[in-house]
Formats: sequence, structure tokens, C-alpha cells
Amino acid sequence: MKYITLPKTLVGDTHLSFYLAMEEYVARNIDEPDCFFMWQVEPTVIFGRNQVLQNEVNVPYCREHGIEIFRRKSGGGCVYADRDNIMLSFITKGDNVPFTFNRFMTMLIFVLQKLGIEAIGTTHNDVMIGDRKVCGTAFYQLPGRSIVHSTMLYDTNMEHMLNAITPSTEKLQKNGVESVRQRITFLKEHISLSIEELKMFIRQTLCQGELQLTDADMEGIRRIEQEYLNKEFIQRM
Repeated sequence: MKYITLPKTLVGDTHLSFYLAMEEYVARNIDEPDCFFMWQVEPTVIFGRNQVLQNEVNVPYCREHGIEIFRRKSGGGCVYADRDNIMLSFITKGDNVPFTFNRFMTMLIFVLQKLGIEAIGTTHNDVMIGDRKVCGTAFYQLPGRSIVHSTMLYDTNMEHMLNAITPSTEKLQKNGVESVRQRITFLKEHISLSIEELKMFIRQTLCQGELQLTDADMEGIRRIEQEYLNKEFIQRM
């Protein structure tokens, strides 16, 4: 599996919309059987293709705290991400959804078990440590290609996580922070590696070689990114 890297000439901020577009660009244009890359973003909420923005996201809270909001093309629920999460993108040939999910989950569990963590997968495509969630996944397809992306919790801003997503705010008011906190776990509690050391470990464990995108590739990604920045796309039902 090739690790996809960005050109050293890349300048400026890269928002979550850029990385979603990067996944799509790689799937459409890079002729490799399996591709993988990791990324991090400033505080952001990302919600699924079939979700209604106003029902899932606490928009006033996000605006007040400078948290960006994007819709993705995959299904699944609403998640909060920040620089203390590791976002994982896996692009592969084929369109067998169960097989692709199983491959990706197996890779994640293999990495964690190699670190000495007794991780397991669930039928909902979550990765658990004991009875606590550490990683969730979502999936979508393009012709002949599959994209799986995942949010791995190394750490996070709990206040933002609980308040930026509407259902979580309700749970917070009803049950308190500790009740929500008890359903998730952070990798920093299970390993001594820093987040950068963990990223390097994941890359070295899963990938053989790299493929660096070009400035021309960047132009292609930016063109796709415009769709993710379109207000109608973000707000559509």
C-alpha cells in the first residue's frame, strides 16, 4: 500500500474540505491498488451525506467557537475532529463494501494490537478498547473505487465534542460529561507514543513506499474541493 504525501510546495491552510477532496481525487486519478494517508484539522464538525445539518450540529456553538462545519459524501453519523485526532483515509480498488470494511478494520486492529492494545471491531465498524470506542469509520464509493475514512481518538477537546454536536449536548444535559466520557477512550491513555510518533508507527506498519502528489494534482484537488465548500451542498437535506 502506498502512502500519499503532499508536495513540499503546498502553502496555505488545508481545511477538512481539502482532505475530503484529496480522497476523491486520489480515487479518481491515482492508479494504485491501495492508497493511504493521514491528516489533522483545526476544530471541525463533519456530518454524513443523509443527515440534516440543523438536527445534528449545534451551529450557534460552532460559530461562537470558530468550529468549521462540512458535509461528507459518506454515510454515518456526525463527528467532531481537531488536531488531537488522527484522520485516516484508505482508498482501494473494487466495490465490495463488506470486504473493504473488513480489510480496513483488520488493518486498524492489527496496528493497535502491535502496540500491545487489545482492540476489537464491532458490527457497526467501530474499533473498541474494552467497552469503549476509540475509532469510528464511514464509507463511500466511486466507480471501481472505495473510500473508507476514520477518526482515531488520540485525544480531543471534550467540551467542543460534547457541545458542537446537538445529540451530544442533549446527552450532556441528561447524563453529564462523565457518562459520555465513559463511552470513549483516548489512545494517549494506552500508549506512551506522542501523536506524531503514533502517526509514524501507523505509516511504517501499513505502507510500503510513498507517492508524492504534484502541483498539478493540487489544482485538481482544489477544483473538487469547491463542491465541499458549496453552501447548498453543506445545507442540503
